[in-house]
Amino acid sequence: MTARVIVVTSGKGGVGKTTATANLAAALANMGKKVVAVDGDVGLRNLDVIMGLENRIVYTLIDALDGTCRLNQTFIRDKRIENLFMIPTAQSRTKDAVTAEQMIEVCDELRREFDYVLVDSPAGIEAGFRNSAAGADEALVVTTPEVSAVRDADRIIGLLESMNKSPIRLIVNRIRPHMVKKGDMLGVSDVLDILAIDLIGMVPDDEAVVTSSNKGEPLVLSSAPPAARAFRNIASRIAGSDVPFMNLELPDSGSLFGKIRRAIWGH
Repeated sequence: MTARVIVVTSGKGGVGKTTATANLAAALANMGKKVVAVDGDVGLRNLDVIMGLENRIVYTLIDALDGTCRLNQTFIRDKRIENLFMIPTAQSRTKDAVTAEQMIEVCDELRREFDYVLVDSPAGIEAGFRNSAAGADEALVVTTPEVSAVRDADRIIGLLESMNKSPIRLIVNRIRPHMVKKGDMLGVSDVLDILAIDLIGMVPDDEAVVTSSNKGEPLVLSSAPPAARAFRNIASRIAGSDVPFMNLELPDSGSLFGKIRRAIWGH
């Protein structure tokens, strides 16, 4: 078994990167794939909470790297989905606790056992991001349709390209169609014009995401919420299926495109 190792990242914090990691991991596992979600955000772990596994942590990724345990002893098996596992990280260490070389070794070991390895990276452009992304083959960049988030995503994409990650694909999260229609939020077409990478998914703003995160239950386990369907569709596209994009009725947002273009390129 040779896994696809995918880093899930963002330039700006708070755009839903960890939520996306948890839901995509759960959706892929529900499709019969053997999946492990790795929390690469040392010191600020949240993946365990969103997946509802925080009370079952015995060993962390840092324990394995320090030689306290074997890597497979850090695996937490999700009781709801047979093929889903998580590797937590340490809460009391700094981001330099994991080197790029160590992350490459970890990912190479996981490749032998899983179909998919999803690495939840720290947001931003610092060493923690570079180290957590080092072992990945490809990347998913999560952004919201806001000026600051898109500008930061542009920087992250450049760094991923310099690290030879391919493909690099985009998830636009928390879309509010009524705000797009009024010109108060960027449309997906605007974001794509700026970032110039392939779109793999659009996720509507959905209160159910907050509820599911607080309960520690991945949203994709529920069939009803629109965001759940969006994440399942993204997982299907990752797996190679040709799934139509949801119609979120996103018209051209007009003048806001000029605003973000000036913010990023200065003209």
